Amino acid sequence: MMDSIVEKPSVKDIKAIHSLLMGGAKQGLLLSRSLSDLYNHTREFFVLRDAAGTVVACAALSIVWEDMAEVRSLFVVEALRGKGVGRLLAEACIEDARAMGIGKVFTLTYETAFFGKLGFSEVGKDKLPQKIWADCIHCPKFPDCDEVAMLRVLG
Repeated sequence: MMDSIVEKPSVKDIKAIHSLLMGGAKQGLLLSRSLSDLYNHTREFFVLRDAAGTVVACAALSIVWEDMAEVRSLFVVEALRGKGVGRLLAEACIEDARAMGIGKVFTLTYETAFFGKLGFSEVGKDKLPQKIWADCIHCPKFPDCDEVAMLRVLG
């Protein structure tokens, strides 16, 4: 899979992305997102496909403020975990942020070791702009969030 190409999805891929994210949410690995939300944010996503063209992994970069973006909705099917697929997607998001002149990228995650290997460091949630909490209000875990905030300053 390491020779796989990370690419932007088409709107036809959104149902597959939704299915991946719903599966991850059922496992407690990430938060679910509605189809409507995914269609509205199609351009934020990157996907990776298997040899048959099926979307097997995804991630999104969401701009939240002038100099800050969030890596979110990163999910890889279980059979491909530990093979560098997540890293490819996260790095695509980071490079996208860098290309747009964004200096800081954060994530809210349960996978601190994974993001730590990518240069992210744990930070207090109070270090993130209030704008990000607009999504949190709709979360079933609000206000008792158990995700860890991690930040990477881009050089």
